[in-house]
Amino acid sequence: MNYLSHLYRLLKLYSLFTDCELPENFLPQNKTSLIAKLLRIKKHKNKTFSDVLIQLGPSYIKLGQFLATRPDIIGGKFALELSNLQDNLPTFANEISQKIVEEDFNTDIKNVFTEFNEPIAAASIAQVHTGKIDDNQKVAIKILRPKIEEKFRDDFKFFYFVSGLLEKLNPNLMRLKFTESIQTMERSVKMEMDLRFEAAAISEINNNMTDEDEYIIPKIFWEKTTRKILTIEWIDGISIRDKDSLKKRGFDLKNLARIIIQSFLTQALRNGFFHADMHQGNLLINEQGKLVILDFGIMGRLGEKEQTFLAEILWGLITKNYKRTAEVHFEAGYIPKDQKLDEFSQALRAIGEPLSGKKANDISMANVLSQLFEVTEQFHMETRPELLLLQKTMVVTEGVARELDPDLNMWDIAKPIVSKWMEEKISPEVKIKKNFENLLNLGSAITEFPYLIDQAKKTTENFNRLIEYNQSKNKINENTFWRFKFWIITFIGLLIGIYVFLV
Repeated sequence: MNYLSHLYRLLKLYSLFTDCELPENFLPQNKTSLIAKLLRIKKHKNKTFSDVLIQLGPSYIKLGQFLATRPDIIGGKFALELSNLQDNLPTFANEISQKIVEEDFNTDIKNVFTEFNEPIAAASIAQVHTGKIDDNQKVAIKILRPKIEEKFRDDFKFFYFVSGLLEKLNPNLMRLKFTESIQTMERSVKMEMDLRFEAAAISEINNNMTDEDEYIIPKIFWEKTTRKILTIEWIDGISIRDKDSLKKRGFDLKNLARIIIQSFLTQALRNGFFHADMHQGNLLINEQGKLVILDFGIMGRLGEKEQTFLAEILWGLITKNYKRTAEVHFEAGYIPKDQKLDEFSQALRAIGEPLSGKKANDISMANVLSQLFEVTEQFHMETRPELLLLQKTMVVTEGVARELDPDLNMWDIAKPIVSKWMEEKISPEVKIKKNFENLLNLGSAITEFPYLIDQAKKTTENFNRLIEYNQSKNKINENTFWRFKFWIITFIGLLIGIYVFLV
C-alpha cells in the first residue's frame, strides 16, 4: 500500500517539477531514456527549483535548506539558489498554541505566562509569539507546529523511496551518499523538533562567548521551556535588511558588515560551534550597535581535526604552497590513496593562481571554499557534512555582509580572526608544544610499565594455582590452562618488549 501511495505522490511531483529546472544529478544518467525525455518535455520553465519546494510545504523546504549545504549533490548554482530559501509560512491559530502550553505545563496558560500574544512569525517547524513572564520580562515564545512530527515522519518515508529511485536512475548519487544524506537530514530535523536542543545550543554559544565579542544572544528561561516550547529573552533591534532605518540611527553599514563576518568566523574557528543559518531574518542590530543573533535551530560543529585541516588549507593557498595543501588532504584521509598527489596539487594551483593580482574586495572566501570542494569532489573526496555546512553558511553570511557593504574586503575583515586561529592551530610553537605534551604522556605511560608487568605476573601466578586446582577435578580444564597461559605469557612478553624498546 505504501508503494502505491508513493507512486501516486511521485506522479503529483512530476507535474510540478517539469515546470522547473532540476539539478543534473536528479536526472537520469542516460539522457535518451524515456524518463529523461519526460522530465525535459517542457522547454520553457516558469518556476525555480526553490519555488516548487516552497509550494510543496514544510518538509520540502527543509529538504531544500539541507540540499543547500550539498553543492556536491545539486551543484553550486542550485546550492546558491537554495541558500536563500526561507520558510515563511502561514501561522496557526493562537488558541492551538495556548492549548499546547496548557498541556505541556498541565496548568492554565495564565500560570505560565502573564501575557501571551498573537503569533508574529511562522516557519516550517514552529511559530513565534511574544509574551511576558514574571517581573514584566518580555519574552519570545516558540511553539512547535501541531502534528508536525507525524507529517515529517510520513514525508521522510517518501524521501527514502525517491532517493532510492534517483540512485538507480543516476548511480553517481550512490557515490555522493544521497540516501545517507537524507538520514543525516532526518536526524537533524528530529533534533530541531525538540526545542530543548535549541535551548542547549544557545547555552553552549553563550558559554563560548567573551567580553570582546560584538554579538549577543538571548537568555533562555529553562523553567518555561519544554520539548514543544522554547522561551527566550525578547531583544529589541533593527533588522539587518532594513538599511534605511540603520542609516537613520547613525550606524556605519561597513562596520556592521565587518561585525557580521567576524562574529561568524569567531564562532566557527575559535569555538568550533557556529550558527549555521545566518540569513537576514535572523539578524538584528540593537541600540548599542551589537549584532543580535536569533533562531539556533540549525548549528554546525567543527572538530579539532577539521579545524586544523582548514587552517592548513587556507595557509597553503595564501602562501601558494599547493603541494603542502594537497598533502594535508591526503594526511587527513579525505582524498583516497589511489589518487595522485601531484595531480591534486595541480588542481589546487588552478584555484589559487587566479587569485594573484586581484583586489581583496574582488575575492570571495565563500567562492574559494566552493571551488575547493568542487575540485575535491573530482578526486573522490568523501563528503564531509561539517565542512559543507561551513561553506554554505559562509556563502550566506558573506552575501548578507555584501548587502551592507558592496565593496566588502573579505580578507582584511577575516585576517585578525583567521591569523590568530592559524597561529593557535599550526604555528611551529604550537606544534612543538603538542609534541612535547605527547612525549610527557608517553613518559607517564612508560613509568606504568613496571607496575603493569608486576601485576600481570601476579595475575598469572594466581591463575595458575586456580587451574592446577581445577585440573585435579576435570582434565578438560588442562586444555583451557594451556590456552590461557599461552596468551598471558604472550601478553607479558609484549609488555616487556615494549618497555625495553622505549627505554
